[in-house]
Amino acid sequence: MTALDYETKQLAYQGAPVVVREDLVEAHRRAWRRIAEPGTWWTGEQRVAIAAETRNALSCSLCRERKQALSPNAVEGEHQSLGGLPAPVVDVIHRVRTDPGRLSKRWFEQIRAAGVGDAEYVETISVVVTLTSIDFFCRAIGTAAHPLPAPVAGEPARHRPQGARPEGAWVPMIAHANATGPEADLYGVHRYPNVGRALSLVPDEVRGLVDLMTAQYMPVHQVARASDDPGRAIDRAQMELIAGRVSALNECFY
Repeated sequence: MTALDYETKQLAYQGAPVVVREDLVEAHRRAWRRIAEPGTWWTGEQRVAIAAETRNALSCSLCRERKQALSPNAVEGEHQSLGGLPAPVVDVIHRVRTDPGRLSKRWFEQIRAAGVGDAEYVETISVVVTLTSIDFFCRAIGTAAHPLPAPVAGEPARHRPQGARPEGAWVPMIAHANATGPEADLYGVHRYPNVGRALSLVPDEVRGLVDLMTAQYMPVHQVARASDDPGRAIDRAQMELIAGRVSALNECFY
């Protein structure tokens, strides 16, 4: 057993005030492993740093001031960061974590001009979303957030899929017809909506979030079939009511 194997096995919910399904535990362990390992454009060390910065964003005074302002652009200053990541990447992490409803194409273009690659941007968002979703799960069931994993050494794969094309979004995406070669497995026989293809410039991040989604929500193929029983403790109507309310509170513009 490697150190990472041992570490991820420690991610558990034995002390939780509720019973946590084993498939959720295993999905969270796999997500923790993905954060620790080298990705497509970031090293394991950088990915863990992104996760740590995601938590740190909640205590950033600049983010709090911007959140209260009529426009985030009305407040200038520097983020209170942990160091170790470029300032534009820190801005992506903090903005996505604390005020995602007011991101703009102009802001994205400024981030790109500051040196953040479009695929690096996508992978950063994926780590932020993964970490945040599991942290909120812990908060919801009344347990402490898990310690971050130790990073795994190694180089990023740096694989840019040939099938990624501009489709009117801020970053290129892979259409169903272009999911071929190494990406042939990406969607399978299912029709993914745009929100499911948003991270496809970095295909492994789609695979990872689908794995997490299957446990925390339901398998992709069941989403469009409202009559399907997802096999959860609450029924589909109750699940969608909660999902809709959470989206509204988070100002999800999608």
